Amino acid sequence: MLTTILKELKRHAPFTASGALFGVVVMLLMVLLQIPRTWSSSIFWTLHPLHVVLSAQVTAGMYRLHGGRGFWTTILIGYFGSIGIATLSDSFIPFLGEWLLDLPHRGAHIGFIERWWLVNPLAFAGIAFASFWPRTRVPHAGHVLLSTWASLFHMTMALGDALDVLTLVVVPVFLFLAVWLPCCVSDIVFPLLFVKERDSAPAR
Repeated sequence: MLTTILKELKRHAPFTASGALFGVVVMLLMVLLQIPRTWSSSIFWTLHPLHVVLSAQVTAGMYRLHGGRGFWTTILIGYFGSIGIATLSDSFIPFLGEWLLDLPHRGAHIGFIERWWLVNPLAFAGIAFASFWPRTRVPHAGHVLLSTWASLFHMTMALGDALDVLTLVVVPVFLFLAVWLPCCVSDIVFPLLFVKERDSAPAR
């Protein structure tokens, strides 16, 4: 398990770092072009639910591919592995960065509470899809990409009318942390905790 975790973290680090640095460019453009904060809000509330559905599909799919069985067990693992980690990645970690930077429009924006009617059903849809077609590689890549952008636009919602050097340095760090560890934990580590080693099989 430890070898798998370290391998996945190493494999995802360059892609995640590139996404975080590109996020800084997007933030600069949004401030320079004076793009309204409502755009960031609309984009976040589009990407976060999509992140949840892909996360649920990958988490439940990983559990099923490695021999996991049981209707309620699959649902619980898929739900808490997606809602919990997506909330940490897209909301809590970015909000921590916003709070440390004292950004003027900071907010937690907890999807499964604020938009419960959208986020929760999508989590169950991802679980249902994984139960019939448990594949992980393509959804996992999409999951990482969506998480990066959801975290980015969560933070751009909190920006004011200007950017200082400290913000430009701290934001990519929190974007990296928000995606790198949570996504690997959600997609790989969490579901495998509930699977017996003798039942494991290679992911597809």
